[in-house]
Amino acid sequence: MSDRGRPDRTWAREAGADKAMKAFRLDELEAERAANEGAYLQFLREQNMSVGLYALDAGDQDPQKPHNQDEVYFVVSGRAAITVGLETTQVARGSVIYVPAGVAHKFHHITEDLRVLVVFSPPES
Repeated sequence: MSDRGRPDRTWAREAGADKAMKAFRLDELEAERAANEGAYLQFLREQNMSVGLYALDAGDQDPQKPHNQDEVYFVVSGRAAITVGLETTQVARGSVIYVPAGVAHKFHHITEDLRVLVVFSPPES
């Protein structure tokens, strides 16, 4: 692994591997997302999925529209409510939410800065 938390592909090439592990540090992803001044940072894209970090601060409005892919949200930190279709639930660190493709969904009533890992399958287009 490189000192920046990104995969060190030198070893994989030397070992003859065509697939290499990819490892990430949440603090580095958050810094990169903030530096790019966006709420979302896609940091992994593979043939069957993509993964990103989504950030909404307390009081923010979630501008999301339905996606063409299935999604899984893993709440890393924060507190909010999420509505998926007609269902609403409270979320906090450790919550996992599945959102089917094409279904309207939004985080709301964000009371603590929210950081969420988002897995899209197939990859977000």
